[in-house]
Amino acid sequence: MPVSVDEQRQTIRELRPPKRSRPLVAILADNRGSETTDLMVPYAVLSRAGIADVIVVAPDRSPIIMMPALSIEPQATLDAFDQAHPGGADYVVVPAFHHDERDGPILKWLQRQAASHATIVGICEGARVLGRAGLLDGRHATTHWYAIRSLQREHPSMQWVRDRRYVVDRGVVTTTGVTASIPLSLALVEAIAGPKAASALGDQLGVTSYDVSHQSERFSLNSHLLFRLAANGAAIWNHETVGIPVADGVDDIALSLTADAWSRTYRSQAITIGDRSTITTRSGLTMLVDRQPDSPAPDLSIAYDEQTPPAQSLHRALSEIASRYGERTAALVALQLEFAWSNGI
Repeated sequence: MPVSVDEQRQTIRELRPPKRSRPLVAILADNRGSETTDLMVPYAVLSRAGIADVIVVAPDRSPIIMMPALSIEPQATLDAFDQAHPGGADYVVVPAFHHDERDGPILKWLQRQAASHATIVGICEGARVLGRAGLLDGRHATTHWYAIRSLQREHPSMQWVRDRRYVVDRGVVTTTGVTASIPLSLALVEAIAGPKAASALGDQLGVTSYDVSHQSERFSLNSHLLFRLAANGAAIWNHETVGIPVADGVDDIALSLTADAWSRTYRSQAITIGDRSTITTRSGLTMLVDRQPDSPAPDLSIAYDEQTPPAQSLHRALSEIASRYGERTAALVALQLEFAWSNGI
């Protein structure tokens, strides 16, 4: 069904800060594996908006290994966050995790945050984490197109909402695939600071719309993409390392979208190259650099166009992937990111 003005307004109302006028946002990470764009985009958008205090939290102080690319340092442990903020966060943003544990400190911490009336946001397959924490039962929700059926089997009382990029139900928010992190983050900006703030930031990022509209039927594997996936994965001798130069002030959004896309081709893996072992991103994240300039050179080096709005970096990456590996490989990447790429097959 089309999205009405009333539906969008009601969704934004349900996203408003539950506790503070200047909310506290915890981006929850698993040190062992957290999805790159799911984590970095909400952090960058909300930090750049300047309307909330945003912090990346993880079970321990070891680096957060992101998938399929990049690594960052956490800004606080779960215990340290609890000591500093005993009243809990206003929002907890949960990316997709690499490990599917049914118990442990992350789920217990998430349950405590929900009990303290934080709004819990599952980006993409972060919905699986919310489900394991018992937060999807009896609620309307969505997730990445590939995970819908299995999530429904695991949580039969959950009701899937088709054709919506993000769904809000009684303090629990879920989204479709990876790229829904951008519109959802801008919706949070509107809920906190109003439509003018969200629209102005969207213009800076290169985003024309951030409403809940989505076309679920566009996203599924066909025989052509299945063949391309198998062929790319099998051609081990053709796999390449893609180097991305980084330095202090690198744009988090452009970097995450670019590295994420190039690392999903089944032909290439993105790595960062810089003069130091760590750099600080534009939004304040401490990022570990994969290689120094005197290390073996990557098979391919790519650079940013500083004039391109950061959210448009994905369009550029997909076009470059299509030129190097073919349009079906680019379409396969777009499908994994649940992104409606106009050149897709």
